[in-house]
Amino acid sequence: MTPDQLSQAIAAALAAAVADGTFALDPADLPATVHVERPRQREHGDWATNVALQLAKKAGSNPRAFAEELARRLTSTDGVASVEVAGPGFLNIRLDAAAAGELARSIVEQGASYGTNTAEAGHRVNLEFVSANPTGPLHIGGVRWAAVGDSLARVLQAAGAEVTREYYFNDHGAQIDRFARSLLARARGEEAPEDGYGGQYIADIAEQVTAQAVAAGEPDPATLGDDEALEAFRARGVDLMFDEIKKSLHDFGVDFDVYFHEDSLHESGAVDRAVARLRELGHVYEQDGATWLRTTELGDDKDRVVIKSDGEAAYIAGDIAYYLDKRERGFDRVVMMLGADHHGYVGRMKAVAAAFGDDPDVNLEILIGQLVNLVKDGAPVRMSKRAGTVVTIDDLVDAVGVDAARYALARSSTDSAIDLDLDLLAKATNENPVFYVQYAHARTAAIGRNAAEAGVRREDGFDASVLDHETEAVLLGHLAQLPRVVAQAANLREPHRVARYLEELAGGFHKWYDAKRYVLPQGDEPVTDTHRTRLWLVDATRQVLANGLGLLGVSAPERM
Repeated sequence: MTPDQLSQAIAAALAAAVADGTFALDPADLPATVHVERPRQREHGDWATNVALQLAKKAGSNPRAFAEELARRLTSTDGVASVEVAGPGFLNIRLDAAAAGELARSIVEQGASYGTNTAEAGHRVNLEFVSANPTGPLHIGGVRWAAVGDSLARVLQAAGAEVTREYYFNDHGAQIDRFARSLLARARGEEAPEDGYGGQYIADIAEQVTAQAVAAGEPDPATLGDDEALEAFRARGVDLMFDEIKKSLHDFGVDFDVYFHEDSLHESGAVDRAVARLRELGHVYEQDGATWLRTTELGDDKDRVVIKSDGEAAYIAGDIAYYLDKRERGFDRVVMMLGADHHGYVGRMKAVAAAFGDDPDVNLEILIGQLVNLVKDGAPVRMSKRAGTVVTIDDLVDAVGVDAARYALARSSTDSAIDLDLDLLAKATNENPVFYVQYAHARTAAIGRNAAEAGVRREDGFDASVLDHETEAVLLGHLAQLPRVVAQAANLREPHRVARYLEELAGGFHKWYDAKRYVLPQGDEPVTDTHRTRLWLVDATRQVLANGLGLLGVSAPERM
């Protein structure tokens, strides 16, 4: 019996009690889904529900009396071994071994689809993440968003949402000017501008710009007049830098569906159209020669200048046009993942959403991530060989590999700053969380190979009742949790819940295996359904580990 099946059984018992008049409830008062969860203490049973506490008041009943009647009805349900009422009206439910063990076969048969659900079905989500300026290699803060953002996209898709991964390409504004001036200065052998960019990567890009121009039969751009030279380094330099960023992200397992160019908002007239729309809606006014958005009436701490007195668009004007563009593309959920220095951005963008008539708590979500610190040999890592002042995505991957980097960055809540211990992440020991989970998967694969050699074949038999050991009940309980974890991670936008779940599952599997629950026959022992059924359990565990790791973009190795 799966948690969903148990939930349906409880719902059926409630409906029957309402139909025969035992519970004085309107059928419309019954929940569409009865929530069941694992008790914190294993001795309390396999599953628990507080549905009696939720409904008793509406039924005019004492919660405990309501729970006792529901328990009586559930006890006669096939697969339910016992139901106990605890406290003011909680139900603790035990399944018989056969009912609990059926989950193993169900998981194997569902395969890669196990854990998916429809909690986010019908939602079109535009998920914008990373969006680092193309003025240097992707630094460690952006790498965290790459890991978390891609994992969140996978989780949302597993929960039924239609997700578009989007990168906002900042190719408009002062930072691009500084980047181009830095390239030109390096190409001419001059000092970088005071507000420019340093690091070996500037020299590398400058050399590539020159090489491309010469190969195309053009003059060395550094020898041109200042304005022409600056434009040449801007045009080629930005593209080269962004190509490097995209390659680093691709090698990290992160690709985007849309690369949206900020400059296109200004060139296409989208900014003017967005401001005109807000003017029509009555949220724009003129003052001191500038055009203002009246955001204080919509929750912001001050009104915002949209068009400056010199006629130039303020930075927020592009953000306004970009939000409107996403909504006009049909996305009902606009999710933006931003760094720790963007807290002030939340209020103004929520006000912008409200100005367009949207619900800022539904149509726009802004997730703020905290800092990442790297530690090696007990000391902070601050310098990059190539970037000079920051640690880049390539530095991290070179140090620990893609899997360890992605898992470590995705396994913690983005609300918290994290310290990544490079020495720990490079270890092939159970202290390393990603190794611990991957090793559990590799162990299941090894058991499967050994079982095949010993002639233990899943398809030759299955007897769920033999899965009656305490460690098997615990392992099955962990396996049952994946759909709930995925739905919760999607709803809360917290993919780290998947990683923490996988670590609990790996622990449950290792304990079961260490308890010598043999899959292979010992000595001259014949192959029985006990061996075959335990192989079903092993394979179910392997499937869930693989599904969970896949949600984090981490490989599930067959051998380690």
